[in-house]
Amino acid sequence: YRLQQTLWTITWWLLREVRGNWIKQRRYWFVLSQDSLDYYSGPEKGARRLGTLVLTNLCSVIWPDKQTYKETGYWSITVYGRKHCYRLYTKHFNEAVHWACAIQKIIDTKAPVETPTQLLIRDIEENKFHPEVVEHIYQHNPILKYTQGPLYAPLLPFPYGSLDGKGYGSVREEAVKLFNCLQQLESAREPVPIIQGVLQTCLDLRPLRDEVYCQLVKQTSYTPAPYTAAHLRYWQLLTCMSCTFLPGAVVLKYLRFHLKSQSPESEMDNYASFISEALEKTKCRECVPSWEEIQMLMSRQEMLCTVHYPGPGSCQLYISSHTTANEVVRRMQEKLSLQDSKNTFALFEQNSLWEQPVAGSALIADILTSLSTKESESKSQWKLCFKLYCLLDADSISVDSIEYLLLFEQCHEMVVRGQLPACEEDLQALAALRLQCLMGDFSHMLEGCPATQRFPSGLLAGTLWSHTATAAHKQKVEQDMRLRSRLKEEAAAVMGSILERWKGLAGYSRRDSMAAYLTIARQWSGFGSVLTSAYLSLQSSSGSFSQKLWLGVAATSVSLYRQGEAEALESFPYGQICSYGVSDSNTFKITAGDRDLLFETTKV
Repeated sequence: YRLQQTLWTITWWLLREVRGNWIKQRRYWFVLSQDSLDYYSGPEKGARRLGTLVLTNLCSVIWPDKQTYKETGYWSITVYGRKHCYRLYTKHFNEAVHWACAIQKIIDTKAPVETPTQLLIRDIEENKFHPEVVEHIYQHNPILKYTQGPLYAPLLPFPYGSLDGKGYGSVREEAVKLFNCLQQLESAREPVPIIQGVLQTCLDLRPLRDEVYCQLVKQTSYTPAPYTAAHLRYWQLLTCMSCTFLPGAVVLKYLRFHLKSQSPESEMDNYASFISEALEKTKCRECVPSWEEIQMLMSRQEMLCTVHYPGPGSCQLYISSHTTANEVVRRMQEKLSLQDSKNTFALFEQNSLWEQPVAGSALIADILTSLSTKESESKSQWKLCFKLYCLLDADSISVDSIEYLLLFEQCHEMVVRGQLPACEEDLQALAALRLQCLMGDFSHMLEGCPATQRFPSGLLAGTLWSHTATAAHKQKVEQDMRLRSRLKEEAAAVMGSILERWKGLAGYSRRDSMAAYLTIARQWSGFGSVLTSAYLSLQSSSGSFSQKLWLGVAATSVSLYRQGEAEALESFPYGQICSYGVSDSNTFKITAGDRDLLFETTKV
């Protein structure tokens, strides 16, 4: 048979999957019209019609894929309708594509389907200034009011068909499941896991957010026992939703009308006021709220957030679901009296080996949730740290200020991480000054105190022998024991030299030790730079090369350093930089004169 096509119909033999005791395929004559996909026993006139799939705007088509062809030897398309799902097969790829395109074109011509709930929402919006009409709409339409029974179809229209990935079924199926989850809240001993599950589904399946809002408005309307704890669970979930996702414009108007309709000075009205304020501030979240955040939202309270700063210090701040990193930075500056500083500050995600700055617009609640996830995955401690970000004026920092302490501690962090190049003598001097600063005069140490108690673990990390240890780890396994023995000898010699230097610092105050430490560090031309390890590709008229370097961003210029070398490979004053920016998620580009510098890094 040839493919027969007219203005109104497409017909052809196709195989259809039939399910009985086992799955098999049968050959039928299919006819695609402007309203439906039908199949018949044969092509002859008067053949018996065996089935019909009515085509609407909610139908969907799954295109042929190679995996099915490899498994069956057939190209397959799947057509989802309200009551039926047709899985059709053909030997020829072009035929499968032709049918998929034709069916999709018919679906695209259909007018959008509106559910009864959508029509009623529109009626309520049009009559919101006529309370008696709105009351009549609610009284005569049970779909808008609380129900103890199940929901058999979504309140809003969703395409028929399944979803790929993340283990979900069709959006319609998930919408019905969510309503069942909402009803379980009434009797749940611990509601937080259910609330988290609903929010996670809404995060993964964006179209369901409006659906859940409509379901919650339904379950908080005309409730038989509105003042019970069971009923308030719906309001608590609605609170969590309002701090996590914004509904679409139509549903938002419907929600606001519902919030204004609550009895004054009631507990529901308190939740409604909180939700109304939240909707003014909410941005779409990147993470589902944590257990702690959900508990705080259920009682309409703020969370306590611990923010560390270099050294042993930390501050505790109350934050909401809407608090950004920029707001926390400002509050930390106020707490530490740094409002008048000429330097800039930022928050950092940090563990013992790694850190990265937090974007100013990032929500702290999301950052705390991600840090908790990282801790559970990596089994290392993560924290939120307030630090100097750009050192624009290091000379005007008062030695008596907290800012001076931040500068000292951050300088030591650079030494620990091997970011401050220094000779052996300077590294030993820095180690001795660090000991003097933290522990005072050597003579005050108890003679009989074990070394493990005299020197806290990690106190001298990052000085001379840490570089030696790093090199040792790169040696072959068979040399390990010999290297360990040699390292112990070298470490003992280095320790002896540092202790002698420490003894010579007797009488140095903490401030003196910090000043001397920073004096040595300032000798490096890159002192105060924000350093990032990056793989540089340099292109110019004279040629190109690639190399792993440190990119240092300072107050006056951008410089390139080879790791461990004190002198800059090259510096670019800002007046020489023509342009800069991010070209993709891992590439930062600087154009200086006729040269393009491309930096490949994870910290763009």
